[in-house]
Amino acid sequence: MTDRLSYEEKKELPDSVFGLPERREYPMPDAAHVRAAEAYFRYCPEELKPRLARAILDRAREYGVDVESPTVLSYAEK
Repeated sequence: MTDRLSYEEKKELPDSVFGLPERREYPMPDAAHVRAAEAYFRYCPEELKPRLARAILDRAREYGVDVESPTVLSYAEK
């Protein structure tokens, strides 16, 4: 499994698996994508980072992924 979804695969995903559902960005349908969202976190618009950080942590717990990024962890507390 790759951390890349095709347009068709992404289109099929429910809003609930996206880190930013209103924008349908940062899809996290599995553990690999949770790690990818953590890796691409720095590209998220500043004002959306706290919400995305919390979404990453929620999905990480669901899939048993350890979030190691101090940046993600600090934004999740905001």
